[in-house]
Amino acid sequence: MMRRLTSTARKLRANCTNAEAALWSRLRDRQLEGIKFKRQQPLEGYIVDLVSFEKRIVIEVDGGQHNQDDGRDAMRDAELAANGFRVLRFWNNEVLTNLDVVLETIRIACLE
Repeated sequence: MMRRLTSTARKLRANCTNAEAALWSRLRDRQLEGIKFKRQQPLEGYIVDLVSFEKRIVIEVDGGQHNQDDGRDAMRDAELAANGFRVLRFWNNEVLTNLDVVLETIRIACLE
């Protein structure tokens, strides 16, 4: 299963959304408070959009498909939280239109 997740994560890194690319361009290389983030990372049986293992924060950038999610995101978030991760979720349009606000929200969460 881990090999399949790793392979899928590689494909997702190569085909990210515009919102994921915009956010990643501002988080990569420790640009935010010197915190290391990884993108499209296998974690607890899932692939998360972005994660800081150091701060135990997962960032998910959601598109319209999450409107019809039937509770899967909530279950996933609860499982990640049970394993010590805080999950921050942002909509694609939030990232694309208010990137500075999104980054400030992430920064504050990382410093708490």
